[in-house]
Amino acid sequence: MTETSSHPYDALTPDTILDAMEDAGFVVNGRLFALNSYENRVYQIGLDDKSPVIAKFYRPGRWSEAQIREEHDFTRQLVEADIPVVAPMELPGGDSLGRGGEFLFAVFPQRGGQAPDTSVTDTLYRLGQWLGQLHNQGDTKAFQERPTLDLIGGITANTDFLIRENWVPADLRPAWDSLIPDLIEYCQRRMEDAGETHNLRIHGDCHAGNILCREDQMLFVDLDDCRTGPAIQDLWLLLNGDEVERGQQFGELMEGYEMFRDFNRRERHLIEPLRCYRQISHCTWLAKRWDDPAFPRFFPWFAKPRFWSDQILSLREQLSALQSPSISIPGQF
Repeated sequence: MTETSSHPYDALTPDTILDAMEDAGFVVNGRLFALNSYENRVYQIGLDDKSPVIAKFYRPGRWSEAQIREEHDFTRQLVEADIPVVAPMELPGGDSLGRGGEFLFAVFPQRGGQAPDTSVTDTLYRLGQWLGQLHNQGDTKAFQERPTLDLIGGITANTDFLIRENWVPADLRPAWDSLIPDLIEYCQRRMEDAGETHNLRIHGDCHAGNILCREDQMLFVDLDDCRTGPAIQDLWLLLNGDEVERGQQFGELMEGYEMFRDFNRRERHLIEPLRCYRQISHCTWLAKRWDDPAFPRFFPWFAKPRFWSDQILSLREQLSALQSPSISIPGQF
């Protein structure tokens, strides 16, 4: 576990933020309000005689400029196809990507709403419709710079990092070391059950918190994790509850999705490997961000042994899910 006394975001002062906005051509009124965001830094910024805007300052070193521009290009393509996505604004200079010192940033219109209630069948049906259309657009071309989702490679690299950096407590290492190979083995088996899958450009992090609902409108936000991957990655995070409930929810998503795009039902076998990948990736994300002062402040439990014993218990439950049959999905497989 490495701790440092400084971090690149230390240089992102209010003056730096407002100066960057002014240099980009905005007339700011000095009002600045930090929003909840950990990976990047996001602010509501007041403008003279206009509605406030949302500025996202990208974490230095996470994405290259070319990768961020691919995110912007993909988002604009979705907007042009009338898919409800919040896209970065064109800055007064004509670009969608600004620079303030060492920071790249984008500006978005302010949008309100709340997370969708995925227990409502009509909501899932409509989400499925939009995701089918989103994937149609995602399949029209390929990312050149953005990464491809690599399940086994990602799990292996993440667990290697956690061990190398001594995040797993020594007394829990035997349990961890015996568990991870079994998880990888059964993830591989599930991937074999899925067979060959088709990769395309996807949202990448399509959970309810990245969807805004207001009255009858839906908006997909934050394509910061967009990448190449299987369609199921944009669907499974919307499922919750027990096995029967998840199966019913998936059926509703599929009813809407397949109005616009065929779906390979065998991709259902990837759900539990993806869940395993996400759980381990989350641990690694916290570990890699621990030098950012915001992380020890907001996630103090991460560095405590209790967290890791809970993770081992949770991963054992995940292994049991990997060893069980996939969720039942209505329709032909």
